[in-house]
Amino acid sequence: MKILFVSSEVVPYIKTGGLADVSGALPKELIKRGHDVRIILPEYSKIDSQKFNIESCSIEYSIPNFDYKAEIEKTVEPVFGMIIYFVKCDPYYAREELYDDYKDNAERFIFFGKAVLELLKYIDWTPDIIHCNDWQTGIVPALLKNAYNQDNLYQNIRTLFTIHNMAYQGVFPQEEFKFMGLPDSLFNLHALEYWGQICLLKAGLVYSDIINTVSETYAKEIQTSEFGWGLEGVLSERQSDLYGILNGIDYEIWDPRIDSYIWYNYDENSLDRKLLNKQELQKECQLPQIDVPIIGIISRLVDQKGFDLIEEIIDELMQLDFQLILAGTGTPRYHQLFTQIKENYPQKSAIYFKFDDQLAHKIEAGADFFLMPSRFEPCGLNQLISLRYGTIPIVRKIGGLADSVIDIDSSLPGVGFVFNNYDGQELLQKIKRALAFYTNTKRRITIIKHGMQKDFSWAVSAQKYEQLYQKAFQKNKL
Repeated sequence: MKILFVSSEVVPYIKTGGLADVSGALPKELIKRGHDVRIILPEYSKIDSQKFNIESCSIEYSIPNFDYKAEIEKTVEPVFGMIIYFVKCDPYYAREELYDDYKDNAERFIFFGKAVLELLKYIDWTPDIIHCNDWQTGIVPALLKNAYNQDNLYQNIRTLFTIHNMAYQGVFPQEEFKFMGLPDSLFNLHALEYWGQICLLKAGLVYSDIINTVSETYAKEIQTSEFGWGLEGVLSERQSDLYGILNGIDYEIWDPRIDSYIWYNYDENSLDRKLLNKQELQKECQLPQIDVPIIGIISRLVDQKGFDLIEEIIDELMQLDFQLILAGTGTPRYHQLFTQIKENYPQKSAIYFKFDDQLAHKIEAGADFFLMPSRFEPCGLNQLISLRYGTIPIVRKIGGLADSVIDIDSSLPGVGFVFNNYDGQELLQKIKRALAFYTNTKRRITIIKHGMQKDFSWAVSAQKYEQLYQKAFQKNKL
């Protein structure tokens, strides 16, 4: 199949979160499986065009309802020969941040969606499937069904819309509707209107042929009022077209056997070398090199990730015998919390308010446990990475965490520690259980080996995406 993958961020070109990892890895796996895949994203000023050999295509065209033109540039991914298109429009994308709270974000991403579809008029390539990702691309299915549906070029194109996080919806004032160039009649409860505003995520949910999200459990959760963020009714109506596929991880990047960022490479049969990584991590983080468990955290420091639970139990938690290493950035509230931890417990904690890729690899390799007490978690990647690195996850039973981590005390073969309710004391008891388990070296190594042998590669997920593309392609003509 010919697949156009549309995303607002893609590794290695630009990244703010897990969406970029998925957008960089899934298309490569689909190419391995024989598909013709191309990617398109905005050309932000932060993208190093020289590093990635991005060059002009000599394609420039007007965008309906906009004063600006879209200029298309491209590069060819060096390993798979995949074409990557970049929509260049400096007034919209030459900025310090990708999203931030820019007042014209609706314009920026409606422009991007229109540029995606208009580009097809200028290249000798028409996709069977346009795979859209998150609210920044939600306008594409709506335009395809309501503005481009009379043009033969677009008649047989189908759309898959992937929700990576329902909490980010692209909600904007009603006056932004004019940029869509769609009939006023579509500004209604059953189409694009959302409490008197427009919602670009809703546009994708209503008009895409097939919808999926990034874990089976999350696909069920978002149909409830707790996790649907006001769109649970739309999702329930489209229940027959809604699927969940757990994200994969790229084992070419995340594999302790070949990882160039860590001190010692290892596998499940050489765990003594994981211990050497732990000792080096303690040294780099200026922590005492003693035999106590290390709990690692790599995360955005926001409410979603469960840091209010840690705040609730912090005094009791830090009395336990372990070392804490955290890397991440986020809201001032949690920066203050972890600054206090560092000041009060300098021999037990190392806190880094930054995202550092190399440090992330070192924490995964050197830590004994990885903590993810999320309030909600569509998929989560770090628990999958941790399992491959022999680092036992401590997680809440929610979303993708529930689908990938089985508690060691359950009747099934377990790989981690799982607590159920969003409750600080329940989290504390599960951490205590994990720290006590640390002393049972023989069983701990058995659990570690079992986790390292799990397959969460993109090869598994890509096959499931193929099935969804087929379902979308079988939909009736527009």
